[in-house]
Amino acid sequence: MVQKTFLTIWLSFIAAAFTPHQTAVASSTVFQSEKETFELELLADGLDHPWGMVFLPDETLLITEREKGLKLYKDNVLQDVSLSDFPEVRARGQGGLLDITIHPEFEQNQLIYFTYSHALKKGSTTALAQAKFINGELINPKTIFIADTGSTTSKHYGSRIKFDSNGNLFMTIGDRGNRDNAQKLNSHAGKVLRLNDQGEPANNAPFSETDNALPEIFSYGHRNPQGLTRHPKTGEMWVSEHGPRGGDEINRLQVGVNYGWPVITYGKEYILGSIGEGTHHPDMAQPVHQWTPSIAPAGITFYSADVFGNWKGNLFTTALKFKLLVRQEVKDNKVVHEERLLTEEVGRIRAIEQGPNGFLHILTDENNGALYRLKPQSQQ
Repeated sequence: MVQKTFLTIWLSFIAAAFTPHQTAVASSTVFQSEKETFELELLADGLDHPWGMVFLPDETLLITEREKGLKLYKDNVLQDVSLSDFPEVRARGQGGLLDITIHPEFEQNQLIYFTYSHALKKGSTTALAQAKFINGELINPKTIFIADTGSTTSKHYGSRIKFDSNGNLFMTIGDRGNRDNAQKLNSHAGKVLRLNDQGEPANNAPFSETDNALPEIFSYGHRNPQGLTRHPKTGEMWVSEHGPRGGDEINRLQVGVNYGWPVITYGKEYILGSIGEGTHHPDMAQPVHQWTPSIAPAGITFYSADVFGNWKGNLFTTALKFKLLVRQEVKDNKVVHEERLLTEEVGRIRAIEQGPNGFLHILTDENNGALYRLKPQSQQ
């Protein structure tokens, strides 16, 4: 029986690896959700594993591609942005050019930020780069923070970045495949960091009185957080995290809190067996929500516009494994209802952002990746 279970698991891995990549669906397909009717519109395809996106004040969109690519979506056309002066990116495994965001005062300083897998003498790590974006060009890109993760693997980089309402930059980092490091405060692995806009530790470090604790750490005990968003009312940061076999999580970030990995988890080992001490520990936080079986959650966002009035305040999570978009109704920091949208319609969904017009935009993680937007039916 054990051999059969082991074989079944590995056959599923092989099948997933050789599943044909999904192509973009036809433009302007209408879907009915529980509370809204929306149109899924294809804006662009031909993207090479797009990972992150950010809207500029002029409503154009910058999109990162994992294999060190950067696209500007403007006037319904994708344009290449040169990365010739960008730091070396080690695009292996889950690594590459990852997330992107802009400074809260971008209109004054033109500052833009990236995360990427930074090459080391042995292996790689998650790093943060800064540049100016002027007239369609990156000016003086430079690395301003390099995480100390102590890993030679090419997985679990995180990695999302988002500014909070105080001008601090939050940055997620996975455990890099060395799970025990998520509990060690002398490592950046398995942490959410809080930095200033120059990549230095923000003020009021929560572990300043703990020996050898790194000052950038905001919270710890994370496995591989690939989604990060700011709550539109409270200003709190929320993250999505990949569990192992089961135990994917949504967490509400609080300063200095231990989120448990790998001591507690709802997930199991990929092959067989339990992980850690169970699902609860008195000194570790419970997730707001967990998925078992795993959906492989990636980008997340709270919807805050009036265009989809019945979705206002809902949390949207993209999923890679089940190729879907999850809508969750949240009340008193608890998920009270969940709806699954776009199941198997467009492929692996990597990222989501709310645009200036109130439409939702998603990216599919494919070698022919696509940019879509969700808008009310028949609205231009």
